Amino acid sequence: MRLKRCSLSRKRNKHTINGIFSPLTKYLVTLYNYETIGIGVAFSPNLQANLHEATRLSRMLDAQLVVLHVGEETAEKSLQIAEIITEEKGEPIDYKIEYINGEPVKAILNAVKDFKIDLLLLGALVEEKFVKYYLGSIARKITRKASCSVLLMIHPSVLRVPCQHIVVNGFEDEHTVNTIKAAFHIANALGSAQLTIVEEIRQEAVTINVDDDHGLRRANILKEKLRRKEERRVQEILQSIPLEWKKDLTVNTQPIFGKRGYSIGHYAQIARADLLVMNAPSKKRSTDRFFPHDIEYILNELPTDVLIVR
Repeated sequence: MRLKRCSLSRKRNKHTINGIFSPLTKYLVTLYNYETIGIGVAFSPNLQANLHEATRLSRMLDAQLVVLHVGEETAEKSLQIAEIITEEKGEPIDYKIEYINGEPVKAILNAVKDFKIDLLLLGALVEEKFVKYYLGSIARKITRKASCSVLLMIHPSVLRVPCQHIVVNGFEDEHTVNTIKAAFHIANALGSAQLTIVEEIRQEAVTINVDDDHGLRRANILKEKLRRKEERRVQEILQSIPLEWKKDLTVNTQPIFGKRGYSIGHYAQIARADLLVMNAPSKKRSTDRFFPHDIEYILNELPTDVLIVR
């Protein structure tokens, strides 16, 4: 069982001067900022914790918060939401409550577009018997189809708990550079201490049959070559990150062999990462009907809070 949970809230940003972003940081904030954050709420036991998390994150990113509720508008509901948001300590945030109608998945997906939401927050469910976190059917469908980035929260908290360690995928993909830069943006905003870039290398890349000592040596040599190749590629990405974003952040790289998606999820769990940042799935391929996408391994059993970057 993980003893430490990630609550997405900010310490004093170490890359600001008197609260003002430096030029390079401001440039990256413009590229990767989330100006409008949305959260779908039901009046469940997690309502208070979810809204506290959303309020802190909105304040941290200087974003507007849009609270979405599929259902009838009542004064009692609006008052309850407003009371929770305002009881969170700190500067007041810009927020609004939107009541939407229709089938929940379609209603939320349409609201994301209508209100130009950049980041959507969704809560996970817990299977108490095994202490596993998973997405309900509605949240899973929204995660797959949303046009914006999605943050999946496995253990929202009313009280702030620092987010110390972030793990981000580093495998070779056209979206990986943007995902890594977004992870640095989040790490700096959250005041995280450590960021680990995990390079997942497919086991199939090592095609040598290990039948004897000679085969084992050849396989090990090939693995080392693949590790070095991946390390060079990731280091090139790191060169594009401004030094001020790396100054007070411990940055590690970790190559691992295994099944993409499953391996990084297992690593994030073992490393007790507070947040896992992943590429969003590419547009649907014909093979997706037969083979699960990398992200599906993560969604089946959430190892920690997960940010899917689009």
